[in-house]
Amino acid sequence: MKVYTKTGDKGTTALFGGTRVPKYHIRIESYGTVDELNSYIGLIRDQEISSVYKDQLIQIQDKLFTLGAILATDPEKAILKNGKERLNIPKISEEDITFLEQSIDEMESHLPQMTHFVLPGGHTTVSYCHIARCVCRRAERLSTHLNDIDPTDEMVLKYLNRLSDYLFVLARKLTFDLKADEVKWIPEKQ
Repeated sequence: MKVYTKTGDKGTTALFGGTRVPKYHIRIESYGTVDELNSYIGLIRDQEISSVYKDQLIQIQDKLFTLGAILATDPEKAILKNGKERLNIPKISEEDITFLEQSIDEMESHLPQMTHFVLPGGHTTVSYCHIARCVCRRAERLSTHLNDIDPTDEMVLKYLNRLSDYLFVLARKLTFDLKADEVKWIPEKQ
């Protein structure tokens, strides 16, 4: 299989199911941003962090590929007329959401209570988490926009929402583990 197909040379790409759309289509923006997020999570995983977090991040990366496949599928072509699925696309499950929530709860059980917003930074690895969190929020915004135009699996939105929370708490936990400074945002008095 060749990497280049030349089928996108005129600015269109194919969704799962064969429908061709412009490369700037909101569906492409949505799953492209999920792909960008997956790359940043790989960057976090490449850092000197606990194997517990590396294992969690691998599982998250796997789910992001699933999420991308869901977003890359033309909903009209995904279901046959008899109601059966045409394409064998995995799903995001409630258990996947629970995994994120339990991971968040475990990390938070070792952290001081948050009393203020925190400024991103303090350590390169922590900053990568904050970048990933921001990209995750963008993926969520784009997927929500797509959902308004062409309803998608609600678990996609739920997973992205919870994942951004996970990435924020991971940033705080790595700040704690790495003994980095967590700088609170305290607005200046006017």
